[in-house]
Amino acid sequence: MTSKLPKSIDETQAMLAKSGYICDRGLGTLTFLSLTLARPIFLEGEAGVGKTELAKSLAKSLGRDLIRLQCYEGLDASSAVYEWNFAAQMLAMRNGATDDDIYSDKFLLKRALLQAMEPHKNGPPVLLIDEIDRTDAPFEAFLLEALSDFQVTVPEIGTVTAPEPPIVILTSNRTREVHDALKRRCLYHWVDYPDFDQELEILTARVPQAKADLSEQVVAFVQRLRDEDLFKKPGLAETLDWAKCLVALDVVALSPDVIADTIGAVLKYQDDIARMHGSEVNRILDSVRADLRSA
Repeated sequence: MTSKLPKSIDETQAMLAKSGYICDRGLGTLTFLSLTLARPIFLEGEAGVGKTELAKSLAKSLGRDLIRLQCYEGLDASSAVYEWNFAAQMLAMRNGATDDDIYSDKFLLKRALLQAMEPHKNGPPVLLIDEIDRTDAPFEAFLLEALSDFQVTVPEIGTVTAPEPPIVILTSNRTREVHDALKRRCLYHWVDYPDFDQELEILTARVPQAKADLSEQVVAFVQRLRDEDLFKKPGLAETLDWAKCLVALDVVALSPDVIADTIGAVLKYQDDIARMHGSEVNRILDSVRADLRSA
């Protein structure tokens, strides 16, 4: 069921919270403006901080279709818009089909951008262009044009223009700088790691099965890990994954043995795991317990 667009920043934050996405005032404001002004959102930040989840939560909250374009090195305009089903076309030609027949909608494989420009019965879809920093400059230039007019062209058929602009969210893990021209077309926000209170609120909403004490320990421990000299600091996604693992194991409180057994849910590089050996884990856990007792 399609929901109406929120009429204020507070309504936007409340709408997202109902789907389990807790955001700060800044991101709530940007999302409200994006929906109101039909402007794309450009989200940058470390992997696992919730950039992609915003698009998923918006689609769920508004009852819209979610269309995802996962970017990768070598992605070109054609692959993002359409392809022809050549095997089916060849078979049709052998059966006497003409050029007009084979270049018809029946043989057109619609990719993410073309799908996003077409009418949808429940309103304009949410178009997630994920990890745009993995592509190259020519694709950025094409995307800039497509998002400026909200239209794409299939040479054999013509130009397809969106009846209403889709809700567009672009994400970047900042493995390289994205061109300023594309950023200027969007409303920009840097998504940082959440503070303790926000991360605890998110964990409580997303993993309600976790006991309150365990949730506090998990968040406090992950927050401390982010202060360590690690190759890859754990993101919000790792916090949620770890909590789910602990709940599945019926853990009610962190201990050195539990952390050693489940650290692979939090840290994803062997060097980081090796750095968090027994004495280091004990040091961080003792500090976490002391802080929580004094809070």
